[in-house]
Amino acid sequence: MDHAEALLIGGRAGVGKTTVGWEVSALLRSAAVAHAIIDGDFMGQVHPAPEGDPHRAEITESNLTAVWANFARLGYRRLLYTNTLSVLPQAAGMFARALGGGVRLTRVLLTASDATARERLVGRERGSELERELEGSIRKARLLDQGAPEGTVRVATDGRPVVDIAREVVAATGWASVTPR
Repeated sequence: MDHAEALLIGGRAGVGKTTVGWEVSALLRSAAVAHAIIDGDFMGQVHPAPEGDPHRAEITESNLTAVWANFARLGYRRLLYTNTLSVLPQAAGMFARALGGGVRLTRVLLTASDATARERLVGRERGSELERELEGSIRKARLLDQGAPEGTVRVATDGRPVVDIAREVVAATGWASVTPR
C-alpha cells in the first residue's frame, strides 16, 4: 500500500466515538491489521486558542502531521481517527496534507437520538461542562446530518452493543474480514 488510508469516525458528543474507536482498534488487532489510532480531540487542546486560529485548525493539523510522520516512518499506513467533525468535507484537505496526497478516506458518522446522547453525557460529564456539551451535541448533530458528504456511512448507536457497532464500522473500511451482526 503506497498511500495512507484513514478511517474517520465522527459524530455528536455522546454518540460513542471514543468507545467505538477503541473497539474498532481491538477488532483490527485481532485480525492482525496494522494501524494507528488518534483521538483528534487531543490534537488541538490548547488554551487560549492561538491568535488567528480560534477554531484550533492550524494547531490540530500541525500536530496531526507530526504524529502521523512518526507512525509513517515506522511503516504504518492506516489511521483510525476519531473527532466530532472529522467526516465533514472541509476536513479532507487537512488529512491530505497531514497524511500525504492520495490518502483514501472512509467516513463513518455515528448517530444517536437526542435522548441517548443526553443520557450518555449525563453519565460521563462530572464537572461544569455538562450544559455546554448538551447544547453543542444537539447543534453538531444537525450540522453533521446536513453536512456529511455522500458516501459517508451512517451507523446508529442507540441501544446497540459497542462490538456490533464496531463490526459495522470495520466492515465499511474493507481492512479486515469481520461479520456485522
